[in-house]
Amino acid sequence: MAGDSRVTKVGRHSFATKSNIIKKVKTTGGRLTAVARTKKTAGAKCGDCGTTLPGIKHLKSSDYHRQKKRTLTVSRAYGGSRCAGCVKSRIVRAFLIEEQKIVKALLQEKTKAKKA
Repeated sequence: MAGDSRVTKVGRHSFATKSNIIKKVKTTGGRLTAVARTKKTAGAKCGDCGTTLPGIKHLKSSDYHRQKKRTLTVSRAYGGSRCAGCVKSRIVRAFLIEEQKIVKALLQEKTKAKKA
């Protein structure tokens, strides 16, 4: 059985491709018309792990420059570019590296004290 033939596609061509999706809408006059749908976007991704960032709108990359800053970031360090888990691991890694430097310096002082 064929699809609903009361509505014809609007726009470039009649092929049912990913970029040429329509939605059937009934107008106030009772006619069925086709409204072009836009594709769903993947949204912003974390630069470290690649997961989608929660709290940030899913837009086309060309639409991000027209948005307000509050829709593009979250109030945290690395707000709009890294997820919370990656930020946490960065902080822990930086802390452990600093601790390692302190321990190394203490061991050098002890060896110098023994030699002297």
